[in-house]
Amino acid sequence: MTENPTSSAPVELDNSLDLADQVLHLLREAPDGCSEYLLIQQLKKCHSTHIPNLDLTDKLVLFRTHFLLFNALYLLRDRLWQAQTAHLQISPLSIQLLPYTAGHAELSEADPLRAYYLDLSHLHGTSERDVEKLLTSFWKRMQGGDEKRAALELFELDGSSATLNLAIIKQRYRQLVSQHHPDRGGSTSRLQSINLAMEILARYYR
Repeated sequence: MTENPTSSAPVELDNSLDLADQVLHLLREAPDGCSEYLLIQQLKKCHSTHIPNLDLTDKLVLFRTHFLLFNALYLLRDRLWQAQTAHLQISPLSIQLLPYTAGHAELSEADPLRAYYLDLSHLHGTSERDVEKLLTSFWKRMQGGDEKRAALELFELDGSSATLNLAIIKQRYRQLVSQHHPDRGGSTSRLQSINLAMEILARYYR
């Protein structure tokens, strides 16, 4: 995997471009792809005004930077597919431009993460308390973790001594949905995160 998206010293990006086009510019310079963390660092070095130029150790800054980048990535993936010019592979550990193939259309349309990141209400409606719960998940994904462990942590099942199965996970899911449902004063964004975690875990515990 490429460790530096550009071969020369960083230059300022054209801030009249939106974040998706800035990301496209950087990814074209990294044919082998790069990680989310590396792409964020490159955007900051290139003085992009579309992400916070603040320390990622701040919890809310970390979440908002992550969200803004993934919003831009999914917008860019849709644009590239509609133009039939490329497919954008999106994961925290590998963001890469790939040749276009028609079959990628269905993947884009069915992706629950795409729906999450394209809904800006999650960016504005997520509080520091919500971010506290999600913090471990985001750090792990940015620094080499995996989605299964992040989802288990969100469900507070990562330290469970019991043998996990789909029935146990569904029971915990129902408990969390009941606890965090907006009708009971819960957070819509937190509920969305719980739903996404359930979708991830269902793939591993079928």
